[in-house]
Amino acid sequence: MKVTVVGAGAVGASCAEYIAIKNFASEVVILDIKEGYAEGKAMDLMQCASLNGFDTKITGSTSDYSKTANSDICVITSGIPRKPGMTREELIGINAGIVKTVSSSLVAHSPNTIIIVVSNPMDTMTYLVHKTIDLPKNRIIGMGGALDSARFKYRLAEALEAPISDVDGMVIGGHSDKGMVPLTSHATRNSIKVSEFLSEERLNQVAADTKVGGATLTKLLGTSAWYAPGAAVSGLVQAIACDQKKIFPCSTLLDGEYGLSDLCIGVPVILGRNGIEQIVDVPLSNAEKAHMTESAEGVKKTNGLLEL
Repeated sequence: MKVTVVGAGAVGASCAEYIAIKNFASEVVILDIKEGYAEGKAMDLMQCASLNGFDTKITGSTSDYSKTANSDICVITSGIPRKPGMTREELIGINAGIVKTVSSSLVAHSPNTIIIVVSNPMDTMTYLVHKTIDLPKNRIIGMGGALDSARFKYRLAEALEAPISDVDGMVIGGHSDKGMVPLTSHATRNSIKVSEFLSEERLNQVAADTKVGGATLTKLLGTSAWYAPGAAVSGLVQAIACDQKKIFPCSTLLDGEYGLSDLCIGVPVILGRNGIEQIVDVPLSNAEKAHMTESAEGVKKTNGLLEL
């Protein structure tokens, strides 16, 4: 199993590290445009191998896509990160050109790969790849909901004063501060609805804190977060590589599902060796349906800024 990660910045390097530590891939290639940067990150990570007990081979390359040839899965993290006060949508001009070039270069060397898009605005960048790259739609996946759901579960555990292993919850919709739809009606603590433990007011606060989870960290750190995004990507990669058939909310091209078409937005999917193997239809409350419609309108508005 060969995995390529494009972008050796904080998110890309964290992603490569988590994949290597889980020890399910034989090789991870890190690619970056900055001379020597990917090579240095790869060397640093390989010097962790004996300490962390993994055998995954990690190599780095400066802009040489031939090193990525025959990759089973390719992850695109490249692009400029958010700064404090920026929305994900403000990144579209620069990142669209980067993602278009990167995805076409990857597919030229790995025509049967599965692409996971991380670059922001993620739903629109995923849509861009669908519109410009000749791959089946099940092989183009946007990572957003997995991260947003992890942040949702963190906030739920905090509110419940419970161990996070006791908590389950999911966020669908667009990967943006206004577009996320935390499914509070489905959230549970050890199979019991969290509404049995938390007031509606507290649940609404949990949802609100989840939506600004990325912005909160960007304000604190001065740039985008990287540990949780890297871990979220590694979870998707492992589910595909190991054919786990796990359910994650991912940005996928919809054709009538959830009453939506011709856009990529986060919905629950089953991930396996073929990428997205099934879109899962989850019943939504009236409020959640309304929020999902509003989220889709926001994503389509951002898609309209693309030059296809």
